[in-house]
Amino acid sequence: MSLLSVSDLGLTLADPLFSGLDFTLHPGDRAGLVAANGRGKSSLLRVLAGLAEPTQGSVTRARGAKVALVEQDPPAALLQLTLRAAVLDGLPEEARDYEGWRVDVALDDLGVPEDLRDRPLAALSGGWQRTALLARAAVGEPDLYLLDEPTNHLDLARIGVLTRWLAALPRSVAAIIVSHDRAFLDAATTRTLFLRERDSRVFALPFSAARAALEEADAADARAFDNRLKEAQQLRRQAAKLKNIGINSGSDLLTTKTKQLTERADRIEAAARPAHRDRSAGAIRLEGTGSHARALLAFEDAAVATPDGRLLFRTGRKWIVPGDRVVLLGPNGAGKSRLMAAVRAALEGDAGAIRAAPSVRAGVADQHLGQIDLDRTPHALLADRFRPGDQAIRAALAGAGIAIDRQTAPTRRLSGGQRSRLAMLLLRFEKPNLYLLDEPTNHLDIEGQEALEAEIATDAAAALIVSHDRAFVRAVGTRFWLIAGRRLEEVDSPEDFFREAEGGAL
Repeated sequence: MSLLSVSDLGLTLADPLFSGLDFTLHPGDRAGLVAANGRGKSSLLRVLAGLAEPTQGSVTRARGAKVALVEQDPPAALLQLTLRAAVLDGLPEEARDYEGWRVDVALDDLGVPEDLRDRPLAALSGGWQRTALLARAAVGEPDLYLLDEPTNHLDLARIGVLTRWLAALPRSVAAIIVSHDRAFLDAATTRTLFLRERDSRVFALPFSAARAALEEADAADARAFDNRLKEAQQLRRQAAKLKNIGINSGSDLLTTKTKQLTERADRIEAAARPAHRDRSAGAIRLEGTGSHARALLAFEDAAVATPDGRLLFRTGRKWIVPGDRVVLLGPNGAGKSRLMAAVRAALEGDAGAIRAAPSVRAGVADQHLGQIDLDRTPHALLADRFRPGDQAIRAALAGAGIAIDRQTAPTRRLSGGQRSRLAMLLLRFEKPNLYLLDEPTNHLDIEGQEALEAEIATDAAAALIVSHDRAFVRAVGTRFWLIAGRRLEEVDSPEDFFREAEGGAL
């Protein structure tokens, strides 16, 4: 028995997002939903939840099945409630008195500390807000969870909790998970749906294995397409020969045969479909200026403290030289963001135990994209700071996946992924030789993550990086600094930290 069945589903908003989508979801399925930014993942979840109508096709849910959509951000009405009250709001009003106990069960299952439960939701981090929304859905005991980017803003420990929570759901419960975290998808899912404008594909495999299977299937489609075109071309050559013979001999039979071969070639070409090629969501390109400084940053046993002066750790003596890609490792609250802030202060001329070479040109991207004024247009953000000219700006924005009609609209209208790509584009125009990247893959689709990895890995610039994205860290890191026991220690690999932080989730 299926929980959900989708037949010939299609959705067009400003542009076609997907069409001809068919898949079936059964109890116990954990399906990853993968697509580039702006390709309709969140919109599909809303259609599956019954909150939006498709342009074509149908969605059939099992009789009585309860579906819970967990979106990326809490609605404004919940932000003024405490975390506990926001979760309680997930129960019908008439059931809250006698079933309110479910709230604490859900919060316990998701590892929410007692001291956070009665704080206003608006005062909590994005990660805890996401956890509250998940608990709010859980109290209703749904048969199907639709999770939109559940790992965004979570540290590795919280991702481990989420992974184990999903694994512990009853066998009768299914989940569809939108995520760009490749390691999480591998650990938490059993099926993968690659959402495409047409010819979407489903594999009964977690992400990495499904991605390999997808590439093989696309390659087979490409070969089949080429073979069909060759067959059509061969028929046309035969038709051309017969036509010449028929004209010279005056044979009506050969003329008829020529027409038949030509029509057959037409049918083959009309039926042949090229192998899928995803429209790129935009390239990620970074252009560093390079530096001849031996050390771009020097740490002379700097003390990193909380805003009220409590010591978190000391750095010891360390250096970052051109080409180093240093990843900061440590649990939330250990002081990673405080160290990044101290480095930024040093770059702005705050003399202390962290010194920057005079040749340093820094490019900064913080996880909240605070460098982007959401009320300005993407075009204005580039024009005011860099003045490259209108044509160059429009070409650069289009190359980053920002359509013409969005380039002169307020930036707040962009999706999270498009804002991330805009942030990377601003970095490119800065031409830094030192990147300070705080969760740079937040909201970036997998295509964007891999493009960013490739750019960072081939750039001669240095980088200081904070990231909970294990695949990204493994791909770009050349050095690893771990905050442990009030010291900043250099370690050979991030793998021990990953295992400990996740509590054995992988």
